[in-house]
Amino acid sequence: MIHRSDFLVLGSGIGGLVFALRACAGGTVTVLTKKNSADTNTNLAQGGIAAVMGPDDSPEIHLADTLRCGEGLTDERVARLVVERGPALVDALIEIGVRFSREKGKLALGREGGHARRRIVHAKDATGREIERGLLAAVRRNRNITILEDRQVFDLIRTENGEIWGAFALGPARGAVSAFLARTTLLATGGAGKVYFYTTNPDIASGDGIAMAYRAGARLANLEFVQFHPTCLYHPRAKSFLISEAVRGEGAVLRNLAGRVFTDSLAPRDVVARAIDREMKTRGERHVHLDLSAIPPKRIRSRFPNIYRKCLSLGIDITKEPIPVVPAAHYMCGGVSTDLEGRTNLPRLYACGEVAHTGLHGANRLASNSLLEALVFAASAAESVAARFSGDPFPRKIPSARPDRERRKPERLLVLDLWDRIRTIMWRYVGIARTVDRLMVARRELRSLRKDVEACYEGSVLTRDLIELRSIAATGSLIVRSALRRRESRGLHFVEDYPHADPRFLRNTVVYRRRIG
Repeated sequence: MIHRSDFLVLGSGIGGLVFALRACAGGTVTVLTKKNSADTNTNLAQGGIAAVMGPDDSPEIHLADTLRCGEGLTDERVARLVVERGPALVDALIEIGVRFSREKGKLALGREGGHARRRIVHAKDATGREIERGLLAAVRRNRNITILEDRQVFDLIRTENGEIWGAFALGPARGAVSAFLARTTLLATGGAGKVYFYTTNPDIASGDGIAMAYRAGARLANLEFVQFHPTCLYHPRAKSFLISEAVRGEGAVLRNLAGRVFTDSLAPRDVVARAIDREMKTRGERHVHLDLSAIPPKRIRSRFPNIYRKCLSLGIDITKEPIPVVPAAHYMCGGVSTDLEGRTNLPRLYACGEVAHTGLHGANRLASNSLLEALVFAASAAESVAARFSGDPFPRKIPSARPDRERRKPERLLVLDLWDRIRTIMWRYVGIARTVDRLMVARRELRSLRKDVEACYEGSVLTRDLIELRSIAATGSLIVRSALRRRESRGLHFVEDYPHADPRFLRNTVVYRRRIG
C-alpha cells in the first residue's frame, strides 16, 4: 500500500510534533510512531528545557555554559542560534497549552549541572510528559496532521537520483508493509540508548534513524560521544528509572557507601559519571548513594513528586534515606549531520532532536539543552521546507521495500540472543571508560554478529524485534568505528590509552556509507 502526504515525520517526540504543527500550514503531514504516540524519550524527560527566562540570565551566559561543556567541539554559530531563539519558542509552547511550573506567578526555574544560572523551565519532575501532552493535544486538533501509531519504519525511500521520498514501514497487521511517500521527510526518531545493556531510555530507542540514514548515504558525526546519565535508580524492580539532575540542582550530593562525598555533584555529566564509575570500580561497589538530606522533605515531595512516589513504591523513602544510583546510557550527542536549517546531505531529508548532529552539544551535552535543541531545529526545519518543495510531483517509480522471496518466521530465541550479545559487548567494551584493546575486541565481535543479524534479517519475515536488532547492530558498530578514530580523551569519550585532549582532534568524526544499493 502507498500513502502520500506533503510532509512525513518519523517520530512523535518534541521535534517531530513541533515540526508537524509548524509545517502543516503548507500541506498535509503524516506522523509515524513506533508504538504509542506518547512513547518517546521526550515523554520521559524529567529535568526540563534550558532557556534564558530569568532576570539575572542572558543568552551570552547560556552560550558560555554550552561552549564550556562542549569542550571545543560545539559549533558557536549553532549554539548562539539555539540560545537566542529558545525563549520565544518556550513561550510558544505555553501558548499552545503546555503547563510549566510556576512560583509566585512566574515561571519556576531550576538549576542543573554545568549551568551558571537557574534557567531550567520545568513541570515539576515530569516536564517531558507535560510537553508531550500539550503538543499531542494541539496536533490532534489539526485536520492537516495525521498520526499513525504502531508503524515500525525500517528503511528510507531513496530514488536513483539520491533523493529521499519518504519511508517504508511495517504496520500493525502481521507482515504488512506500506510505502509512505512525501515531498519532505523529517527524521525525529530519537536516540539509541537500547544499544547498551543499561539505559535510561524507553524500549523504542534502538537507533533506527541513525541506521536508516547511514544505509541511505547520509553523513553522520561524532557517534563516539554517548552521554551516560550519572544517576539511574539502582533497584532490581526498577527498569531504567532516571533520577533527574534537578535533584542535585536542589542540593542533593553524591556519596560512596562509606558516606564520603567524592565528586562535585553539579559538575558536567561526563565528569560526574566517570567519578561514579571510578568510585564503584575502586571500592568494588555496585552503586553509590544520592543523599537528599539537605533538601527539606516538603520541598522533595512538591518538587519531585514522581521520583518520590516511585522510590516509595520500592520501599525507599527519599525524605529519610539516600537513593541508590548508577550511571546508565542516556543520550547520543552525535547523529545525522545537519545544517542550521536541519537539512542533511540527502535532498528532501531533514533531521532534528537526538537523532541529529547539529553541532550544539560538542563533546558533552549541557543538561536540558536537548529539548531546547529539538524545539529550535524543528522550527527551523519547518521554516526551511515551507516553500522549498511545494507542489513537486511524486516520483513515478520507487524502489521495492524488500526483494520478493520466500522467508521463514524468525527464530525468537536467536533474535533475543543476538540482541543481548550486542548490548553486552557495548556495555562492557564501549562504555564510560574505554581502551583501544576493548574497542578492537568490540569491533571484531560486532562485525561477526552483524553478519549473523543481516543473514537473519534477509531470510526472515519482518518483525519489530528483527528491525530493531538490525538497527542496534548497525548503530553499535558505527559508535565503535567512530570511537577508534578519536585517539584522545575529550568530554564523553574517555580512552585510558589517551587520557588527555589532543588539539589535532578538534574536529568532528564523520562516517558515511560509500556504496549505496
